[in-house]
Order: sequence, then C-alpha cells, then structure tokens
Amino acid sequence: MAHVEPAHLVELALGNATPTEADTEALRHVDQCARCRDELRVLTRLVNAARTARLVDLPTAPPERVWRRISRGISPETNTPEPPPRVLDRRTRAVLAVLALATTVGAAVALRCLHERSRVVRCRVIR
Repeated sequence: MAHVEPAHLVELALGNATPTEADTEALRHVDQCARCRDELRVLTRLVNAARTARLVDLPTAPPERVWRRISRGISPETNTPEPPPRVLDRRTRAVLAVLALATTVGAAVALRCLHERSRVVRCRVIR
C-alpha cells in the first residue's frame, strides 16, 4: 500500500485548492491507513491553529527590567544599552506568524520524508 506523499497531506490540510481525483483517492487511503490519518490530523490541527492565531498569541519582548538585568549581568561596568523595541507592529507580527507556520509545515514535511527514506532503507537491508 502506497502512503500519501507528505506534500499532498499538507495540501489536503490546507484545503486551498479545488479537490481533484487524486485528492479523493488520497482521502480514501487516509480513511483506511492509521498512519496517514494521524499525520493528516496533526497537519490539520497545525493549519487551524495558525489560521486562528491572533496577534496577542505571538511572543512579545521581555519587560524592560529583564533587559536591564541581563545587560548588567553581561557588562556591569558599562552603561546599560537601550532595550529593544517593546511592541512590534501588526504587519511584522503577521509576517512572523506566517514564517512560523511555513517553518513548522516545512519541518513536518522534511521529517516525514526522512522517516520514509529510513524506512525504505531498513526494508531493503532486511530483505
């Protein structure tokens, strides 16, 4: 049984494209294969979390007192440098959210590909 390609599972999780016959076949396979079903479930949860993320969910800069303490610990005899800007504008936060999603999806696909390659190598060695 051929498993659904990781990139195809990502496309199914994103749900952006018009469904094709290949998508229908892939979903039939997902219904019968626990491994592909679990992987699609994880990717779908990731996509839903990224799509519903709000700006307040993104990390913010540490409080100024933390920055000062770090600066004193690094160089106690020099003047404390100015802390980094505390608030990122909406566009920057949105870009960071998209980059985080893209990185996560890319990492999931890469791990899946590595897993598949190592499984194929093990199968060949055993035979």
